[in-house]
Amino acid sequence: MILFELVPFDLLRVVWWVLLGVLLIGFAMTDGFDMGTGALLPFVARTDIERRVVINTVGPVWEGNQVWFILGGGAIFAAWPPLYAVSFSGFYLAMFAILAALILRPVGFKYRSKREDKRWRNGWDWALFAGGAVPALIFGVAVGNVLQGVPFRLTEDLMPIYEGTFYGKFLGLLNPFALLTGIVSLSMLIMHGAAWLALKTEGDIARRARAYGTMAGLVAIAGFALAGLWLAFGFEGYRLMGQVITDGPSNPRYSEVARDTSWLAAYGARPWILVAPVLGFAGMSMALMKLRGVGEVSALLWSKLGILGVISTVGLTMFPFILPSSIDPKSSLTVWDASSSHMTLFVMLICVIIFMPLILLYTAWVYKVLWGKVTEDDVTSNSNNLY
Repeated sequence: MILFELVPFDLLRVVWWVLLGVLLIGFAMTDGFDMGTGALLPFVARTDIERRVVINTVGPVWEGNQVWFILGGGAIFAAWPPLYAVSFSGFYLAMFAILAALILRPVGFKYRSKREDKRWRNGWDWALFAGGAVPALIFGVAVGNVLQGVPFRLTEDLMPIYEGTFYGKFLGLLNPFALLTGIVSLSMLIMHGAAWLALKTEGDIARRARAYGTMAGLVAIAGFALAGLWLAFGFEGYRLMGQVITDGPSNPRYSEVARDTSWLAAYGARPWILVAPVLGFAGMSMALMKLRGVGEVSALLWSKLGILGVISTVGLTMFPFILPSSIDPKSSLTVWDASSSHMTLFVMLICVIIFMPLILLYTAWVYKVLWGKVTEDDVTSNSNNLY
């Protein structure tokens, strides 16, 4: 018997759905505080030396953190090709805006301190702000649009056709619910960045970070609650009808999909998934309390738990859907009919089993080496400091 046949196809599909979630959560937990720190930079740091301190808290680690983003994009491409084709083409302009903002970050890090000119440095500081705030906002906007359904359809030969216009491909994404989820994403990552700065800095910077992080945390919690109510009463969800074939061919048009009364119907069918929003609220609330009181490491850890809960809430609420269609529900992509082949998923899983522990060990070692606060003396006295 061929080895990959020992692992059922339906199990591999679920495993890769989980792994995709792990990669996205890993990206939000690590690069999320980089983006949050960038969004806070012009506000928590008033002087040039303070801004250099803030930049040096993330400068040595942001490239490694962004690996999770690259791995997530690669996993979508290899494990869920239809998802990659529809989302990266339908959200093309939004993706371009994210990449343009992310490009500002390395350029800002490298060039900001090359000149003593105040206007030069201030301009790059605002570029770093955009490099953090814009992706954090647009990622949340994208999630809001996915929950509402994306205007695409599949032809009989499975060619995806996105029906949106130029307006729909970018400006149309900025609808009220999507803007709400964007605000939740932005405020949640700002709180995460504030928790990071409270851990890595001291004095006025840490005090301001705690204050801004507290405000952002309140917005994130309120926005998350409002988004849940909107999901319950604002628009319909999706559900699979009839017999669901979990190990059949990857052809979304084989599935029977209908609109449901609400996405929250999933909680009636699978009550255990309620643990995800509970973790989201609990993590963000505890992070908020730690930011207001004492607790540096714990504030960051609670913030990570909140991120885990919020992102898991979206994935578990939608399961098994990964990209519903608003104009042709039958074209909606699900875990059971939008994956790569059995062999492809198996080979990729072997690669993950080999390389993921190495990535985690290397990441842990880097953070161990760089553990400790960044002070003004560190920035001014270290001749090797590039930021």
